[in-house]
Amino acid sequence: MTAPGWRNRGDAAYWAFLVHRISGLLLSLFLPLHFLVLAQALRGEAALGALLRWSQTPPVEASEVALVFLLAAHLAGGLRLLFIEWGGWRAEAQPALLALSGGAAAFCALAFALNLF
Repeated sequence: MTAPGWRNRGDAAYWAFLVHRISGLLLSLFLPLHFLVLAQALRGEAALGALLRWSQTPPVEASEVALVFLLAAHLAGGLRLLFIEWGGWRAEAQPALLALSGGAAAFCALAFALNLF
């Protein structure tokens, strides 16, 4: 007897589960940084201007692309789970849903990167 898909590390659904959980964790770690940036806007124009100049450096712009990928991956993974839970999708649809959600996340990150640079 084989283990369920989420326990089988060779299964694509397991990796989708990990991407969804890790992206959610990393997004939750980003949120305090976002609030810090918003707080700089309240401190005045000089503080915000310095932060905005720093945000235009290549490492920060690369991290923005990663952030967009994390957001898109988390959203696409969540939608995939909703389709499975509420849509009555069968196991045969899993590979297509996994490919669609991964492709959507990659597309969003690449579109953002092309617009950024």
